[in-house]
Amino acid sequence: MNIPSSASNLSRNSARHRGFGKITQWQQTAVGLEGKSDLAQFRITIYQDGIIRIQASRFDSFESNPYSVITSPDQVKFSLVEKDDYLHLSTAGIMMSLDLNSFSLSYFDSKGNLINADDSLGVSWIGSEVTSYKQVQKDEKFIGLGEKTGNLNRSGRAYTNWNTDYFAYGIGDDPLYMSIPFYMGIHDNGAYGIFFDNTHKTVFNFGASTNRFVYFSAEDGDLDYYFIHQPTVGEIISSYTWLTGRMQMPPKWALGFQQCRYSYYPDSEVYTVAQTFRDKKMPADVIYLDIHHMEGYKVFTFDGEKFPDPKSMISRLKEKGFKVVVIMDPGIKTQKGYLPFEEGLEKDLLVKYPDGQTYEGQVWPGWCAFPDFTKEETRKWWAEKMAFYTEAGVDGFWTDMNEPASWGQFTPNLIELDYEGEKASHRKARNVYGMQMARSAQEGAALQNPNKRPFVLTRSGFSGIQRYAAAWTGDNVASEDHMLAGIRLVNSLGLSGVSFSGYDVGGFAGEASKSLFARWMSIGAFSPFYRAHSMINSNDAEPWAFGEEVEEISRNYMKLRYRLLPTIYSKFYSSSSSGLPLAESLAVQFTQDQNIYHTAFQNQYLFCDSFLIAPVESTKEITKVYLPEGEWYYLFSDHKHSGKQTIYQDCPLNYLPVYVKAGQVFALQSDVESTEYAHDGVLRIHVYKGKTGSEYLHYEDAGEGMEYRSGEFLKRLIRYDSSSGTLTFEKPEGSYPSDFKKLKIYFHGFSSNTVKIGAEEFHLKTEDFAFLGKLTEFDPLPEQDHPYFKIKNLPFLELNLLNEVFEIEGLN
Repeated sequence: MNIPSSASNLSRNSARHRGFGKITQWQQTAVGLEGKSDLAQFRITIYQDGIIRIQASRFDSFESNPYSVITSPDQVKFSLVEKDDYLHLSTAGIMMSLDLNSFSLSYFDSKGNLINADDSLGVSWIGSEVTSYKQVQKDEKFIGLGEKTGNLNRSGRAYTNWNTDYFAYGIGDDPLYMSIPFYMGIHDNGAYGIFFDNTHKTVFNFGASTNRFVYFSAEDGDLDYYFIHQPTVGEIISSYTWLTGRMQMPPKWALGFQQCRYSYYPDSEVYTVAQTFRDKKMPADVIYLDIHHMEGYKVFTFDGEKFPDPKSMISRLKEKGFKVVVIMDPGIKTQKGYLPFEEGLEKDLLVKYPDGQTYEGQVWPGWCAFPDFTKEETRKWWAEKMAFYTEAGVDGFWTDMNEPASWGQFTPNLIELDYEGEKASHRKARNVYGMQMARSAQEGAALQNPNKRPFVLTRSGFSGIQRYAAAWTGDNVASEDHMLAGIRLVNSLGLSGVSFSGYDVGGFAGEASKSLFARWMSIGAFSPFYRAHSMINSNDAEPWAFGEEVEEISRNYMKLRYRLLPTIYSKFYSSSSSGLPLAESLAVQFTQDQNIYHTAFQNQYLFCDSFLIAPVESTKEITKVYLPEGEWYYLFSDHKHSGKQTIYQDCPLNYLPVYVKAGQVFALQSDVESTEYAHDGVLRIHVYKGKTGSEYLHYEDAGEGMEYRSGEFLKRLIRYDSSSGTLTFEKPEGSYPSDFKKLKIYFHGFSSNTVKIGAEEFHLKTEDFAFLGKLTEFDPLPEQDHPYFKIKNLPFLELNLLNEVFEIEGLN
């Protein structure tokens, strides 16, 4: 009887570590090489000069995740040389050595510097668990892994990837809702990234309980990882998102302020909330309908008593400039006569046990079945069902509870999902379930409204989720620590390819103090996704619910957010092209600066390239801020600081510490109360004098449709050259006519009184300028005026917007 080699291998003692072993056979392929040992086989594939895929399996064929990587290998020139029991593979970006005696891999940069190397234990198995053990380089730091709590530098901790519904999680708890098995290692010789493309439960140990190695492991499946090396962390992130995809341009309204509560009902309360925003001149674009909009919490229903005419309600909200986003949970009540359940049963679209019986778990509606979103027919069916909402006028979709969550929090592992025809247990499919639900929602939005950009918000996901949805960090808590932890979560998501993310401003569980809510609103204004959300059975938590002072502070930052929309929208476009985050950890640009990893400064980040945000608790009146290399202007006063130093900054509640990097350019518009409303047509450009210049890519399009994909956009590069003292506006690209007719250019830190455009000389005017409005002194006793900053006599130039190249000279 002939036993297949895989079965033979698995019949051996699996209770202890088994290494890959000596390579007995190998051969070069068109894109790399492949070979085997007595225990396992391997395949090495070159995707780009800086990306190499490593696969190892004990089975006769390699397993592959069909959901995350969307690219194929490029045609890459490489050399392969065998010498002294080693294979040496080289591309223009990476040199890799493979020890033929142990399948141990080492990676070097193009100059021969060691970037990463396997420990001598290499790749190995214990039972079904597969692990890659790595050496730790001197002073190595580890960043990334997506939605993970803890410090920016992951060293010394271990993390688990297993999508988990975790209400009111602690600031050090793990795992949470989303799994992104991608991290970057940083040391003196450079940086690298590793994406472990295995959807089972995985563990990343960066030195917890061991000082010998770091490792990543999966409880089952193949070892399948992509090794990425580029000169910078930013280029590594771009390479990772080249593999797993980048976000689509969102509708512009999704960048505005969004208001949610669990839950607003009945419809009269929804009207009241919307009208109050307008009455109080607080800009906002979106109102959410949480689970109480449904009849008995059943998806694809409206409660007939609370929302008797949802179409009319949504129409009235649109008249006020509001979009409506509804929640969609995956749990489908197993109720006879409930059409989604009957159809799911009849069409064989539900998750089942191996014997064919439908799996049921308890969620909000009671006992529920769950659509199998890993099946194409299910995704199409769900997309068709979404007509129920789009016919009512709904604009966006919020996929919640999609880990999937159920009461008891312990889904049986033997349930089976289709997994694109492969069939897989819950162990393999759980981590991609939420991502595929978000995909279904995006495809449904596109099916129902093909001329509009989808907006989907998801709680759960896996690598590649950025292609389908924005993300938020789940059920956080109203505390100072959670506010700061949320910033680290968003920054880590940005390091991991998810650019469009945010947190529940004010905290979901518990109740924020007045000062906490005010501070959180100011920080949220500099977050990619800006939404306030609060829980049932708690006090009102809208921006006006905390008293007049908090209302004014909130309004100030909401208005600043809307004035910044030209810059934010432009950065969203850049991110959709490059994969780089909007909220960018300082580790991206200041990778080798040891101070940025210090716990006192690890929350600081760059927003839209120009702004250094230094988040601080609302209880502090003064804080330490670390300014990295360069020069930095305090946003509100133009006071300039040298970089590479720690400063003390006053941080009264109405002034979040924000700085602008010298040499930067960004754009503002006039105040608007919704992205639906027109601005005054003047694009306000702010230029900051510096020793080094910068480029700002200004981007415009219609804001909601798909026409931008066929050239209906405007892209314009604005370049500040500090050495020549010039500001150049390149010729616009694209067929979209600008929404702006005039320019007003502010010059920060310059001494020039006149500038030239061609042969014409212009005298600069001046004005007193403030980024935030003055707070009202409501209580004259005791005398305690709020600080108020104005930049005195700020020079500016006004001119009509020219559609040709022009250059402003004489900036000194």
